[in-house]
Amino acid sequence: MLGQPNAPTIPLNKLAPEAALRRLELAVVRRLEGFLHGDHLGLLPGPGSDTNDARPYQPGEDDVRKIDWAVTARTQTPHVRDTMADRELEVWALLDVTPSMNWGTEGVTKRDLGIAAIATIGFLSQKMGDRFGGYVMRPDDMRRLPARSGRSALYGLLRRMLEEPIVPDHDEGELTLAEGIEQLSRTQRRRGLRVVVSDFLTPGDHELDPEVEPEWERAMRRLAVRNQVLAIEVVDSREIEFPNVGDMLIRDPETNFERYVNTSDEAARQRMDAAAAAQRERIRIALRRSGVGHIQLRTDRDWVQDIARFVLAYRRVASILHAPPQGVSR
Repeated sequence: MLGQPNAPTIPLNKLAPEAALRRLELAVVRRLEGFLHGDHLGLLPGPGSDTNDARPYQPGEDDVRKIDWAVTARTQTPHVRDTMADRELEVWALLDVTPSMNWGTEGVTKRDLGIAAIATIGFLSQKMGDRFGGYVMRPDDMRRLPARSGRSALYGLLRRMLEEPIVPDHDEGELTLAEGIEQLSRTQRRRGLRVVVSDFLTPGDHELDPEVEPEWERAMRRLAVRNQVLAIEVVDSREIEFPNVGDMLIRDPETNFERYVNTSDEAARQRMDAAAAAQRERIRIALRRSGVGHIQLRTDRDWVQDIARFVLAYRRVASILHAPPQGVSR
């Protein structure tokens, strides 16, 4: 990108080709609401054991044993209390749209690549009755997109993400990725699948030692305690391999750091490439310590193929990664 983007770089109809995803399914191996019931792998949705919202009683259609007498007494109208189907899965995706996500040199920005990844995961994980919701994390606030079921609802969520205004460089705000993950964990208490899409870069963090935890690692660990978590790391090829283009201005869109670097100097390029590789290795190790699934997507590769390769490999190790505590039956 020669300048800041002002519109999406991927149209809605090319976010994720559904035909290429019909034979794939993202395995959900965690129990959704407790270890002894709520398995998503059942053939039919059961009646459930968790109460849902109350609604007016329909004579001849509803079982009188489901009447909620407390609500009936308050409203003076018979009400029944529904239950949530045990098979129902709630998927919540957190999309980082901070200024560092506006970068892209291969015709697509990291932000739009992240939306494409959310679309792909949405198509892979969706079944009858499942709901998909999202959070858009800006530097100053979190925007919640309600969870709804159905293919049209998923397309509506993706459209709203694409139409979210571009965050300009150096936009003021104190919301960090760690706080965004914590807010997702606090507000969505029901077990399910959580998808965190970001470049996992913290402004001002120049640490390369993998033994030093990034500030978001502890929040990611807490999120993974109750949920199956998938971390999608989006990177641009020029963040990893610096080109030989002579003098180049290196600028951080979230801080005031600016410096000219002579990329014609092979030794300088090697040092920058080594630092970028160490930075990504630290992120990889931190996500592994958190016990979450990890996909790295690059703007110069086919994201559908990368996610499909991950899903096929993930099936073999998912049951080991997400095994229940010792002594608890599956």
